[in-house]
Amino acid sequence: MMIRITAAVFALAASTLPAFAQERITYKSARAGTSYFQMGVQLAEALKGTANVTVEESQGSVQNVMEVRARGADYVFTTPPGLVAAAQNAAGPFEDRGAPEFDGIRALFPIPSLTMHFVASTDSGIESFEDMAGKTVLLGSGTFGAREGEKYLGLFGVADQVTVADAELSNAVAALKNGQIDAFVTAGSYPAPNVIEAAASTGVRVLSLTDAQVEETGRTRLVIPAGTYAGQDQDIVTTSLPVVAYATEAMSEDTAYALTKAFWENKENLGGTAAWWNGVTPDMIGNVTTQIHPGAARYYQEIGVDLPEG
Repeated sequence: MMIRITAAVFALAASTLPAFAQERITYKSARAGTSYFQMGVQLAEALKGTANVTVEESQGSVQNVMEVRARGADYVFTTPPGLVAAAQNAAGPFEDRGAPEFDGIRALFPIPSLTMHFVASTDSGIESFEDMAGKTVLLGSGTFGAREGEKYLGLFGVADQVTVADAELSNAVAALKNGQIDAFVTAGSYPAPNVIEAAASTGVRVLSLTDAQVEETGRTRLVIPAGTYAGQDQDIVTTSLPVVAYATEAMSEDTAYALTKAFWENKENLGGTAAWWNGVTPDMIGNVTTQIHPGAARYYQEIGVDLPEG
């Protein structure tokens, strides 16, 4: 049997799933060069000795969901919960592309969320969104972070008062360091590599949102703990886009249980490899808005995790 796994998934100990030993695993991840592709590489390393893993690129979460139509019981993939709901309702990117297979998607466990960072140089004097008025901000283009950043500037009343830098996000740290920009916006699992670099090379402040602002965005509240970045002595309240690993109802209950159990039992080891895994907690399964696989639900009930209704 071939086990096919899409996007960032899990580390399995040989003692946990001996039946999977020596199996070939196709790990279809995100675009090369992204943090989620790096997660795939880390997880492939964690699987050594348990399975032979091939990490492949993916064009993104929509593609991962669409492939449910042609996959079977051995398919696991990751995507934001909202995209699963959209697929099941033939809405958004799935308008006129609905399929009965989408109704069988079932959640297993969360992985690191896409976390919004509004990063300002300390020299800019920016301490809040209001302070961005008259400043130059780099949003990048074509990314979730760029779209969200533009939306938040509008929501918080400074969109018409900000100069948006015409530059790619890859240039953000250098531009901040040499004073070409006052701030940049980025989204990724925390701690974000470009924010680490900016904090280490020049003084920065990552803006914190009020609870009212978080509610206004319609996104999920997330707290970046104090000390995550150099010079950060307080918690940062921001927003996130949860990402979850899914299978389908075709997967057996025992397999889903074993995979979910193995992920959580190996998460500490993953956190030793990359800190972004340390932000994943069992409570994040509460971000799931569609059905949880019965096998995964059995494991959560065993460890006392409250599951969302339905």
